[in-house]
Amino acid sequence: MSVPLTLGVPHRPDPQALVAGLLHQRCRSVDDLDERHIALSAGPPVVAASVLAALPSGIDLGRIVVDLDIDPEELRGGSAAYEVVRFHVDADNETVEEATRLRLPSPLVIFPELTDASVMDLVTVIVDAHRTPGFAASASPRHIADILAVVAHADVGVCARARNGHDVLAILSATVAALRGDDIQTALSDPDRDSLAVLRPEAAEAVRTVLLGIEIDDAASAHRELVTAQLVRPFSADGPPPTT
Repeated sequence: MSVPLTLGVPHRPDPQALVAGLLHQRCRSVDDLDERHIALSAGPPVVAASVLAALPSGIDLGRIVVDLDIDPEELRGGSAAYEVVRFHVDADNETVEEATRLRLPSPLVIFPELTDASVMDLVTVIVDAHRTPGFAASASPRHIADILAVVAHADVGVCARARNGHDVLAILSATVAALRGDDIQTALSDPDRDSLAVLRPEAAEAVRTVLLGIEIDDAASAHRELVTAQLVRPFSADGPPPTT
């Protein structure tokens, strides 16, 4: 059964509800952490576990997403301070079930290797294990459509990886289409910016219940794309607005 995401006039208590905290800047070094983008559209940064393990004491990163590029056991005893919102991990056909069995103190997102023969099976394995699947916007539109069709009827949500602002809009549009029962591949290829800008509060809330976040290398550029799409306000003369 599809979710009725009714369109309405662009009036809601929080006009940026659809994208608030949506973008997660990927940080592969300490320098990346220092330079990460801060805006209403930016959520906790994604930090490689190998970077965390090498950080000196006295550093407080606040809320972060951890990309597990090393064994999570290597993070034990680290001296940096941080709060892990989610863990992200990549898995192929042979390791996805092992990934679902990881015991971690925060929710786990698994980005499976997507092939024609395995995508539905892999996503089902992840969802059945009460883990969250992830996908890259560069994946086959049919594979992305399959994933969104599954998670639209589950309670685990989904995360994505984008290359640029257009990918972000395509992912948002495709998630809306999945919830409304519309054609997901069409939404991916031709995002309807106007429709996104006038989603009512309950519709935006439904989308963000499913779409938990989007990793991206250049959050500043993607934020500007969201401004152009009228999904977020531009920076003021005093600089970017603070995150919450």
